Amino acid sequence: MTTDTPARLLQLLSLLQTPREWPGGELADRLRVSRRTVRRDIDRLRELGYPVQATKGSDGGYRLVAGKAMPPLVLDDEEAVAIAVGLRAGAGHALEGVDEASVRALAKLEQVLPARLRHRVSTLQAATTPLTSGDGASIAPETLTVIASTVAGQERLRFGYRAKDGIESRRLTEPYRLVSTGRRWYLVAYDLDRGDWRTFRVDRVSDPFATGARFTPRELPTGSAAEYLRRSIHRRLDSNEYTYDVTFAAPADWVAARLPAWLGRPEDIGDDDGGDGGGSCRLRASSSDPLEWVAMRLALLGCEFTVREPVALTECVRELGGRLARAGAPDLQG
Repeated sequence: MTTDTPARLLQLLSLLQTPREWPGGELADRLRVSRRTVRRDIDRLRELGYPVQATKGSDGGYRLVAGKAMPPLVLDDEEAVAIAVGLRAGAGHALEGVDEASVRALAKLEQVLPARLRHRVSTLQAATTPLTSGDGASIAPETLTVIASTVAGQERLRFGYRAKDGIESRRLTEPYRLVSTGRRWYLVAYDLDRGDWRTFRVDRVSDPFATGARFTPRELPTGSAAEYLRRSIHRRLDSNEYTYDVTFAAPADWVAARLPAWLGRPEDIGDDDGGDGGGSCRLRASSSDPLEWVAMRLALLGCEFTVREPVALTECVRELGGRLARAGAPDLQG
C-alpha cells in the first residue's frame, strides 16, 4: 500500500494521463488502496486544477478531460526522452504547422530536463540518421493527435480516406499502430467493413473521429506493425514499380547531397560511358512513386540532366518544362 500521499497522487495522475477511462476498482488495485481513498485522491486532484471526470455505474470510472487551462504533465524518464526526441524530429519534419511549435515546445522541455536526460536525448539524436530528407506530404498535427489517442486508448476510429486512384470512402477501423517511414506516416489498422488488416497513408485521411467504442486489440499477422507495413509496401512496389535511368551534368557526390535518398544513389561516369568529361554521373534505380513527383524532384536539383528511360518519365519532364516555361514567359498581349 502506498502511504505517501504526494507520491500516490503523482502515480494516480500518471495513470489518468493515459487517454482512457479507469474503473475505480482498477485504480484501487493499481495503487493498492481502497476505493474510498481513490475517491479522496480524485477530489484532491480536482482541487489542484486537474479536470477529472467521473462516470456512474456499478464500478464507476474516471478519466482526465480537457479543462480551461492545461495543468502540469507528469512524465517518467522514458516518456520525457521520447517526447524530446520526437519534438526534435518534428522541428525539421514536413508536418503542417509543427516546425515552429516543435521548437518552442522543445525549448521549454529541455530547459527543465535533468542533465542525465538531456545527455540521453542528445546521444540518441546524434546516433540516429533519418532515412529520407522529409519530402513527404504535409499532415495536420490534429490528425495525428486524434489517431494516436485512439491507438493508445484502444478506441475505434472512423475517417474519410482517399485511395491512390482518387476514390473517396469512409472507414471504420480498430487502429493498431502509427508507423513513420521518414517521408510519410501510415496507420496500421483492422478495417471492420472489409474484415481484414489494412495500411492507410495518413496524408490521405480526412476528418478522423474517435467513436468512443472500445475494442480488444486483435493479433497482427506479422506481430510487428513496422514489419506489416514493410511487407505491404513491398507488395505495392512489386505491382507498380518502374525503373528509371537519368544522367546528370554534375559529380555524383554533388548530386547525392541534393537528391532525396529514396530516389537512389548516383555513380560517377567517364567519357567512355557517355560522360561529358566535366564530371558527370548516372542514376539507375526503381520506384513506385508518381512520375510527376520524380520529375519535380529532378527539376529542383539545380543542374542539367537527361532522362534515358522510361519514356513516360521523359514525357512527364517535357510537360513540366513546358508548363514552367509558359508560366515564366512575358505577357506579350498586355
